[in-house]
Amino acid sequence: MLPELHRRLVAALETIGDPFEIILVEDCGGDDSWSVIESLSAADPRVRGLRLARNYGQHNALLCGIRAARGELIVTIDDDLQNPPEEIHRLLVKLDEGCDVVYGYPQAETHGFLRDQASRITKLALKSAMGVESASKVSAFRVFRTRLREAFAAYCSPSVNIDVLLTWGTTRFGSVQVRQDERAIGDSGYTLRKLINHAINMMTGFSVLPLQIASVLGIAFGSVGFLVLLYVLLRYLIQGSAVPGFSFLASIIAIFSGVQLFALGIFGEYLARMHFRSMERPPYALMSSTRERAESENDHD
Repeated sequence: MLPELHRRLVAALETIGDPFEIILVEDCGGDDSWSVIESLSAADPRVRGLRLARNYGQHNALLCGIRAARGELIVTIDDDLQNPPEEIHRLLVKLDEGCDVVYGYPQAETHGFLRDQASRITKLALKSAMGVESASKVSAFRVFRTRLREAFAAYCSPSVNIDVLLTWGTTRFGSVQVRQDERAIGDSGYTLRKLINHAINMMTGFSVLPLQIASVLGIAFGSVGFLVLLYVLLRYLIQGSAVPGFSFLASIIAIFSGVQLFALGIFGEYLARMHFRSMERPPYALMSSTRERAESENDHD
């Protein structure tokens, strides 16, 4: 799909009239994409290819391309052509209305039930930073001002979410409804496991919502425990007998033990992320780029 993507991008961007570059990030997808990117870069000097050392994930690859961009505006778009390049001008028009970030959202999601549900879960963590309206319109098709990346220039962590990082630089978000086409070739790389991991990374890596949930559960079940204790004491004082039954005590113990383990699991997730960040693992590692190759060939000549 890359030659068709390039053809449509060039046609759409030339119509806008401003100078542009196209950065294609190859994140070791296991196919022959890199040779196609090299061919496109050799034929069109406006195309730059970046090849990562291994598959780091979509947002990590986006961060690599964002940091390599040289224009005043950055547009991110998937290579599956579900977001038509012809819709880019609509995002730019909305950006001129005073926004720093504009998302192109479809009228209806077409990724499948599981991916749609995971997307809704991950957007919960964005609502406090972006607002309910903006967070509900988040998508991979976005345009933003390049200066915003200065807010996360020093960010170094294997867990990356571009939308959260953008909230570090602005609160002026906008959205516009765009057309979304069916995926013509290939399948999405998001498996159920990846969707679950992405949702967990989003919730625990960039939000304190899970800790707040654990606190609320602790208070709620603590209150229930106090009421149970009060009931037992009152029954003993009034009737002179305790509450009979092993099943009653076993249920209470199981409930409170489960809540404690749940809270410990949340704390463990946060401690693990602190551990990984203390290791200073980079969000990505660049293996090669078409520009480096061209420069080395020129030096050799």
